[in-house]
Amino acid sequence: MKLSFFKKDPALEAGEALYAAAVEQARMPALYATFGTPDTVEGRFEQVALHVYLILRRLKKDDPGAKKVGQKLFDVMFQNLDDALRELGVGDMSIGRKIRTLAGNFYGRVAAYEDGLASANGDDDLAKALGRNIFEDEDAETAGRLADYVRLAAAFIEKQPVARIVGGIVQFPQTHES
Repeated sequence: MKLSFFKKDPALEAGEALYAAAVEQARMPALYATFGTPDTVEGRFEQVALHVYLILRRLKKDDPGAKKVGQKLFDVMFQNLDDALRELGVGDMSIGRKIRTLAGNFYGRVAAYEDGLASANGDDDLAKALGRNIFEDEDAETAGRLADYVRLAAAFIEKQPVARIVGGIVQFPQTHES
């Protein structure tokens, strides 16, 4: 009888790889220099959450295997946040509450970004949502340019084969400093 204690979980490995790709993209200097994302803990969280959302958005439209990888990606992100809070010295008694708050914030952003991407009205709902969440100002000057990037990234990821993403490989469009 073979023990499967050490059996690898392909969905978890894919989730970890996708999270690493989202974090790498979220660290692109242009997101801060060109689009004006605050280079703070909060600003970096916002960019990671945004890029994870873009991947999850693609994965939710397909088969149960894709959804399983999406769940693992979500789990990896929040485990990373849990670990980071612990490293910052947040006590065990308050970690759960802080993670629940972050998860609620994440779901709120997902809903706002999804509505913004789906909106066809004359107002730029996506730019307003990005302004509120990333810049703490619905009318932030660079929110429109960041919204253009998000639309480009969403379309770019949408064109990638889901099998490749389920395998842990995703690409984002290049960001350019201006």
